[in-house]
Amino acid sequence: MNTAAAWPDIGTWLHIDAVLLLCGGWLLVGLAGVLALRRLAFVARVLFPLGGALGLALFIVVASALGNSAEVAVLPIGLPSLPFHLRLDSLSAYFLMVIGAASAGISAFAAGYFRQGEGTPPGLLCLEYHLFLASMVGVLLADDAYAFMVMWETMALSSFFLVTANHRIPEVRSAGYLYITMAHIGAIAILLCFGVLQAGTGEYTFNNMRAQRLDAFWASTAFGLAVLGFGAKAGILPLHVWLPEAHPAAPSPVSALMSGVMLNTAVYGVLRVALDLLHQPLWWWGGVLLAVGLATALFGVVFAAVQTDMKRLLAYSSIENMGLLFAGMGLTLIFAGYQMLPMAALALTATLYHVASHAAFKSLLFLGTGSVLHATRERNLGKLGGLIRTMPWVGWLMLLGVLASAGLPPLGGFVAEWLLLQSFLFTPGLPVPLLTMLIPVVAAVIALVAALAGYVMVKFFGVIFLGQPREDKLSQAHDAGAWERAGMGWLALGCVALGLLPVQFIQLIDPVTQQLVGAGLGERVAAGGSWLLAPASVAQASYGPVIFLLGILGCFALAYGLVRRLYHGRLRRSPPWACGFPWGTARMQDTAEGFGQPIRQIFEPFFVMRRLLPTPFDVQPRYQVTVEDHFWRWLYVPAVDLANFVARLLGRLQQGRIAVYLLYSFLTLVATLLVVMQ
Repeated sequence: MNTAAAWPDIGTWLHIDAVLLLCGGWLLVGLAGVLALRRLAFVARVLFPLGGALGLALFIVVASALGNSAEVAVLPIGLPSLPFHLRLDSLSAYFLMVIGAASAGISAFAAGYFRQGEGTPPGLLCLEYHLFLASMVGVLLADDAYAFMVMWETMALSSFFLVTANHRIPEVRSAGYLYITMAHIGAIAILLCFGVLQAGTGEYTFNNMRAQRLDAFWASTAFGLAVLGFGAKAGILPLHVWLPEAHPAAPSPVSALMSGVMLNTAVYGVLRVALDLLHQPLWWWGGVLLAVGLATALFGVVFAAVQTDMKRLLAYSSIENMGLLFAGMGLTLIFAGYQMLPMAALALTATLYHVASHAAFKSLLFLGTGSVLHATRERNLGKLGGLIRTMPWVGWLMLLGVLASAGLPPLGGFVAEWLLLQSFLFTPGLPVPLLTMLIPVVAAVIALVAALAGYVMVKFFGVIFLGQPREDKLSQAHDAGAWERAGMGWLALGCVALGLLPVQFIQLIDPVTQQLVGAGLGERVAAGGSWLLAPASVAQASYGPVIFLLGILGCFALAYGLVRRLYHGRLRRSPPWACGFPWGTARMQDTAEGFGQPIRQIFEPFFVMRRLLPTPFDVQPRYQVTVEDHFWRWLYVPAVDLANFVARLLGRLQQGRIAVYLLYSFLTLVATLLVVMQ
């Protein structure tokens, strides 16, 4: 390996080498899984914890690399004239840090989660899982189009095999095929983007792309292809259809890794292209991202509100969060296009903060659904309830994830959304009056999305864990094991740390914003003190998470003390009042369908609704409402029909007769000769 960079000391020199060694460690762990193909105990209790330890080590290594000079390396692998160019700078180090931290918790959880009956041998799952992790690291380190596309496709294929782990089920195979199709559509767009960025020079290193100065048309073309390609991976409209299918099909640790970690590689790709390879962005690029992001966020949260499947609900919630991230990137590009660098730094800081927060709380929630699924064998919200009694560890840990996802203080989700709203509300006048007028409207839409997200999380947690068990078998549910608790506890700790230490974390982000937009919030927030977050000034807006937490704890302590002192011993238990109806059962509690009905009625144009109504002749009358996606009917069904039609036409060429095939060869030869002779 050739390593070249201006490193100030030996500690800095070791960063990229250490990352490569840890990445190689994941590959070795995966290969060890193949050697122990069906030894579940060894794979679960030794290999997955070892993979989690490597993730934790990656987090520590790259956290120390933030703010250092960029490190580069050339690996003599691949084609003879196309080695792998690698680069570790602040942007890639930040996303690597998120991967390392999240994968540590997910791998620990996986050590207690995977069973023999997952459909794929445990050792093979171990290989696919750790290859997936290593390929994501490769994507973030790649410094040329060749290395990037190899790692990107490796990431797509390894995750495809993980999604289809239970491949004997037809619905799982169908979800996997849809996912890999969308992944390859995105890959083609990314490849074309790199083709435009190299500007006909024939050199596909990112350094060469940075040196090019494209005119507005070709720069916009490259940006549009990047949004299409990376947007397919992120699940923005209308490329979102694979998320609600793939996440329920995949094992829960895989869903956590894909939603909490893999989707962030798409955010990284857009930032790398728009703010690094393309230099000076145009303001209207940000307008496009802002519009797409807001539409995606609103669409995702509305569809999440009407779901009755745990994992589909979280999948649509991921779509919502990706929409918020794209909206944040859009605002960053608008400010950067007008050289309003401090505001661009604020919007970018909010975006990067949300990347880490989403990785923590969404991974935690998916892991929690895995524990519920293993304990109850149910994914349908309508058949769950009251699990806080039999699964207290899972319930209380998931409550932290739910509160963070709902954007409530003092957790990390609140800080990210609060910073994003600050970047909208305290925006100075933009040169375009239309934008100045629209910014408050956009802020109102984001506030609506945040409110609906809270509504969704109340439904999600309340239906699963509160009330009475809706099925008799739920009383036999068991709590998560030690490894599962450890993994969920680590991610819950991340949610709490991101909420209580925003000033320190923003200072950690500062080198990334300095690299991309030439400004940061580090010095500004440090001036307000270590425990008071004031992104603009204390007079405009400030937030003290520790003070807020102490206030909450004080209110609870006061309420508890008053109740114990004034009403101790006066507790009387009785059945709830049901208007005189004495035969109430647990099935009569508010259901997921009933909870989401108001949203379904208000936002009915968003949905394609199919109603199954009972008739007088039904022995067992049923009423069922199925909610479907307009985009599936408008865009994907016609595309599938067209593909099938073309396939049938081409199928007629295959007659099964050698004389016909010889005729095809003869006609091809004649056509070739005619072209050559001309």
